Amino acid sequence: MTSEKFIPNKTALITLIAASLVVIISLGIRQTFGLFFFDFEIDLGCTQTEFGFAMGIQLFFWGLFGPLFGLITDKFSGRVAVFIGFLFYLSGIYFLNYGPNTGFWFTFDLGILIGIGLAATAISIPISIVSKHFPLNKRTIAIGVVTAAGSFGYFVSPIYTRFLLLEFGWNPTLLIFGAMILAGLVVSLFLSTPMTGTGLKKENENNQTAMQALKEAFSNKSYNYLTLGFFVCGWHIALVATHIPMHIRDKGLEDWTATAILALIGLFNIFGTLTSGYLSTRISKKKLLSAIYLLRGVSILYFILMPASVINALIFGATFGYLWLSTVPPTSGIVSHIFGTKYVSLLYGFVFLSHQVGSFLGAYLGGLFHDLYGSLDYAWYISIALSLFAGLIHLPIKEIAIERKQLATSEI
Repeated sequence: MTSEKFIPNKTALITLIAASLVVIISLGIRQTFGLFFFDFEIDLGCTQTEFGFAMGIQLFFWGLFGPLFGLITDKFSGRVAVFIGFLFYLSGIYFLNYGPNTGFWFTFDLGILIGIGLAATAISIPISIVSKHFPLNKRTIAIGVVTAAGSFGYFVSPIYTRFLLLEFGWNPTLLIFGAMILAGLVVSLFLSTPMTGTGLKKENENNQTAMQALKEAFSNKSYNYLTLGFFVCGWHIALVATHIPMHIRDKGLEDWTATAILALIGLFNIFGTLTSGYLSTRISKKKLLSAIYLLRGVSILYFILMPASVINALIFGATFGYLWLSTVPPTSGIVSHIFGTKYVSLLYGFVFLSHQVGSFLGAYLGGLFHDLYGSLDYAWYISIALSLFAGLIHLPIKEIAIERKQLATSEI
């Protein structure tokens, strides 16, 4: 008996590479915005609360528009969704650089425009496109590859962004970001999205409409548990990515330490997501998710209880980075396993919306707590409690594919 090839065809390979490049660009740029705060504070008069709110709005709109771009992907094509997303991303960078970019406009540029752009170009849409090309037993590995590519962007972007900010300032740095997004527009044209009845045999061959798929998902307890758990992932990631530079300065460490933490998060997340993608094909995805969230709590607890030092900060970056996006392959894998791939972009989009609500609160409340109390301590305490909650909420999930009767053929 011959083993099944990992790459089923040339189209799948091209799409996998293109999706990986898309997330490297999109997530790489997004990971560095926290490093701009001190420049925005001086040149734009931005407070920590205002910056946290703008970043929170960005994350919320990222999630809010995720289902819409998911529907566009499922109904039309992933390249259309990603191309439109990069246009929004580019407009946000342009106006943030050239103005208007203070007061409301700061939130509009950094928050709303870039947030809408991320909804189509960051992790959820690219992995949903890729998942349509791979069979169930290979899908989480492929998702892990794309997520690991985003992790590579996380790794390199803080390093070159820190260099660019020190050497040239924030305006030229944003210009370079704009050039990278233009490259992303070209790359998006190479994404291919299989339509119903292609590539995955009968997995997509049902007559469900999008509204029927949503009703089915939200009446499923496992889907709701998964959605609640992903809220916690969003809180954790937004709090760290947005406010770690300020926390490091509060502890009396050099600013480069925050850059090192963000780079280590990206580096170790490459291994974490690949490991998670592989383990998702071997063990229970819900148990894997439970372990990841509980280990995040341990990493945060170590970080805030141990004496502030460069070594302890780097240990946090490595350990938390290993767990950073490792939730994505099993989370997306559970959605596609239970409901199939026909509307996986739409259904994962709503799970991701919960993630981004958590992200909004993590970014905004982190800044608010810091301005009110002078530290992020309360935000860290909440993070640990949420880790315990997420570790428990995934355990009742039933990883069983739904058996459907044929549904009406009408479409929305």
